Parts: sequence; structure tokens; C-alpha cells
Amino acid sequence: MKSYRQLLHVESGQILLKKIRWSNDFFSKLRGFTFRGKLALDDGLVLVESKDSRVNSAITMLFVVFDLGIIWVDDTGEIVDIIVAKPWHISYAPKAPARYAVELHPSILKSVRLGDHLRFLDLAD
Repeated sequence: MKSYRQLLHVESGQILLKKIRWSNDFFSKLRGFTFRGKLALDDGLVLVESKDSRVNSAITMLFVVFDLGIIWVDDTGEIVDIIVAKPWHISYAPKAPARYAVELHPSILKSVRLGDHLRFLDLAD
């Protein structure tokens, strides 16, 4: 069952994405954006871990054919790392432990900075 949230940038009050996929089970995290042909500006997903970790929140870009903006967020909602992930790269891990890896269009990265805060707002499924 697919679940969605809104992605709020706390400092600006701006909704960065109106509908972002919430991936908190093994298969939805494994699927991610693999084997997709393109990424829309309003497309994104949140890979959710049970606790802050550098290892568990690492991502792979194998079988992803486009750049992804990655924002790592810890359990308090603070952004701990930001990168543009390149296709077919084996692994990216955050510089600090994170609970959430937010994958979205790279253009959205210009709206956030390290130390900013994100909040995931509930939506009806």
C-alpha cells in the first residue's frame, strides 16, 4: 500500500513537494527510482529507517539513469547532508547519521541548506 506525505521546509514555511512517497518497508526502499526512465519535478520519495544511522541511510544509484537530489535528515528533522547523486554510482552515505533519505529532483536542492529543518506532513492515502 502506497503512503504519501507533504514535504515542508520549516525555515521558509514552503511546501517543497505536495505529495512525496513514504517508503518504510524493504521492498519499496529497494525499488526506489530504479528502472524508471525519467524524474518529474514534483516526484520524490522518502526512504525511512528506524533510527539515525550512516550505514542504514546510505543509498545506491545502480539502475537509476538520472541524477537525484538527496537530502539526508536526522530524527529531529535537521538536514545533515545534501548531494546530487549520479546514475550508476554504487553507494552514497551521509556525512552524519540520518533517519531519512529524501530523493527528489536536483533543482529542489537550491531551496535547502545544511542545518535547515524538514517536516513530513501526513496526507490521506
